[in-house]
Parts: sequence; structure tokens; C-alpha cells
Amino acid sequence: MRTGLIAKKVGMSRVFSDDGRHIPVTVLKVENCQVVAQRTEEKDGYTALQLGIGNAKVKRVSKAMRGHFASAKVEPKSKLAEFRVGADALIEVGAEISADHFVVGQYVDVSGTSIGKGFAGAMKRHGFGGLRASHGVSISHRSHGSTGQCQDPGRVFKGKKMAGHMGAKRITTQNLEIVSTDNARGLILIKGAVPGSKGGYVRVFDSVKRKNDMELPFPAALIGGEAPTEEAPFEEIIVEGSSVDAPAEDAVTKEE
Repeated sequence: MRTGLIAKKVGMSRVFSDDGRHIPVTVLKVENCQVVAQRTEEKDGYTALQLGIGNAKVKRVSKAMRGHFASAKVEPKSKLAEFRVGADALIEVGAEISADHFVVGQYVDVSGTSIGKGFAGAMKRHGFGGLRASHGVSISHRSHGSTGQCQDPGRVFKGKKMAGHMGAKRITTQNLEIVSTDNARGLILIKGAVPGSKGGYVRVFDSVKRKNDMELPFPAALIGGEAPTEEAPFEEIIVEGSSVDAPAEDAVTKEE
């Protein structure tokens, strides 16, 4: 099981497919998403990765958290989150995950805190139809109506749908499709809406219910994670009237 990542919600936009279809997308930004700590079975009783994103001012970080970030040799982060992973999917502390961690066409789940709506009535909060809008109702057109029974049971059952605080709670939207990624700018475009307001942080991870059949970077797509390999010098060759760069060892330099 791979790790997910933390992203910042930029807003919504739209893209057009090759056949002209209009696709609404949510733009997420992945910037400085680093591994801050590891949770192992031997030490903590479970296997997970603690990730951090964003840069926090040092003066606003507690001494305990300063020491936590110092031991990981990473800058203080404004948002931390843990992701359960398999024992073979652990990543070294300090590694930075890129936007290419997700592949175009795969499905993901996104968790975030929904936009708070304050105290809302039953019609807005639960979609009630309300009372009659014409005759027979005395200034209670949008009320929820009766909430209980008679003397028996003589109380309102717990969980009854009534007016109250709406929004501002954790919500997970499942089976969202990755439309495109931009590793250079750290952007992920997801089809549809994700919970949370602009500027808020969300957790993005592989879909739980919908299986992804494509090859995914394992254990993660890291920035600068691969060791640089020594490449042969490039020479310009002509292939059917167009110039192509190729290694010197593969280039045809002799004319027959």
C-alpha cells in the first residue's frame, strides 16, 4: 500500500479534452511535501509515514515541534498528516514527493474539511421540503415540523435531523479521476469537486474501492530521488529531414 500526499487547494478551473468535451477540474498544488517521520511496527505498533507541507514561521512553532523538525532535518511545516503504508513502502525521512506520484487516468480519494455554513435550518441542512407556502401556516414555512411521537416514548431520538451547525467537518470524496499533472509547477488536476475551501489542505491517496490497473510509482515519485547516471555526449543526427538528439554511441556518423 502506497502513501498518499498533502496538497493545497488552489481552486477550480476547466480543461477541454481532445474530442472537445468540457471537464471541470479542481487544481491542487503540491509544494515541499516531505517525509517528516516514520512509524514502524517495532517502535510504534503500526507502519505509517508522517508527511508535512508548507513552511511555517519558526516563532510560531512550539519548542517540541522545533526539535521534531530538527531531528528530521526539514524546515518547520504548517500542516502534518500521517498515511498508513505497507512495510515495503516506507520512504526515507527528508524525501520530497512530487506531483507525478499520481498517474493520469487513475482514481483517488480526497479528504478535507468542508466549508462551514454556520447554523442552518432543516431545509438547507437536510433538504427538507418545508411546510405549505400559502394558507394554513403561521410564519413557520421553513420549519422542520414535528420531531417526536406522543407520551410514549416521550422524547426525541438521538440523531434526529434538525437545524444545527452545518459544514466544517471532515469529508472524503471517493473515486475522483486524475486529469493531468504538472511536475514542474507541482500541480494536480482532479476531475470534479473536492471538499474544502480555497487555500485549505487536503489529503490525496489511492482509491480504496476502485482498483487502479495501471503502473504507479512505488513506493513514491520523489524529487531528485534517482541517482544521476553518466550519459554519453549527444550528437545531432538527421532522421527523415528532422534533427534528433541521440547519444554518440547510437548516432550514425559514417556514410556508406
